Amino acid sequence: MRRWQLGPGWLGAVLLMAPLAGQAQQSAHVHGAVRLDVAVDAASVSLQLEAPLDSLLGFERAPRSDAERRAVEALRVQLAQAAALFAVDAGAGCVAQAPVIKSALLDGAAKAGEHADLEASYLLRCRQPGVLKVIDLNGLMTAFSRIQRVEVQVATPGGQLKQTLKRPQAMVRLTR
Repeated sequence: MRRWQLGPGWLGAVLLMAPLAGQAQQSAHVHGAVRLDVAVDAASVSLQLEAPLDSLLGFERAPRSDAERRAVEALRVQLAQAAALFAVDAGAGCVAQAPVIKSALLDGAAKAGEHADLEASYLLRCRQPGVLKVIDLNGLMTAFSRIQRVEVQVATPGGQLKQTLKRPQAMVRLTR
């Protein structure tokens, strides 16, 4: 009979997997809540926004009226303006690249009865990202008044941290 022995790294492996188990729970579709993952490296800041479309648009099905079609187009325009949604210290010298936005509703593929989500990826190329201490989400919160909570995970060369911002809070700390 073979006996299993736990090596010296087993506890570390379990601890590393614990956040992954929590991620599945956090990515649940909750109206009024969005998720923002922030990664800072030597030359850039990457922002990954995940949101139920209801939190941004007020509905998450194919538009039924001209007013709703205009709202979808306005959403598309707003999401394309990274600098208006995410403010960073000018001293970092960041320039926003074109975002990548994915959503069945925005792509015209929303299905009846399904919850529709949005994923948006933003990349800021920065001359001095080390200058950054916070990212201001006031633009995001103002543009989308239905957002009540932002679950944030930050990864920087200095470490990782997790924050929950509840309206009117809008400042993401990049350091402890």
